[in-house]
Amino acid sequence: MAGEATVTVIGHCGGDPELRFTSSGTAVASFSLANTPRIKSANGEWGDGETLWLRVTAWNKQAEAVAEEVRKGQKLIVVGRLQQKSYKTKDGEDRTSLELTADEVGVVPRWADGAKPSQGETGRRQQQKKGGWDDDAPPF
Repeated sequence: MAGEATVTVIGHCGGDPELRFTSSGTAVASFSLANTPRIKSANGEWGDGETLWLRVTAWNKQAEAVAEEVRKGQKLIVVGRLQQKSYKTKDGEDRTSLELTADEVGVVPRWADGAKPSQGETGRRQQQKKGGWDDDAPPF
């Protein structure tokens, strides 16, 4: 829709997605996504910044895929439309939340964060470089 902010967020899934269905049978999956930036202090040391929590909602086939594939703790990349919602708590306090309606959700490949691959993974990558593809190994 016009006027909505489209964003890409990379973060960790805060809990297993909850799958439900509307009264008309449309699948809806929801989960929380945490993004914690790394920041450099004045003395040059790196540390964690303040964590941004977003509620992510996926619809239809995307919702079913998310419920099947995504698990708590996984590193995800989510592209979607950012919305700000206002509500009142039970105590009458005004609150605001950020919600992301997902257009795309993907699991970030295991080694994308710079983690060292296991010996078995290293061997498969060497085999791939030599032109011998292992059918069970991903081509990346």
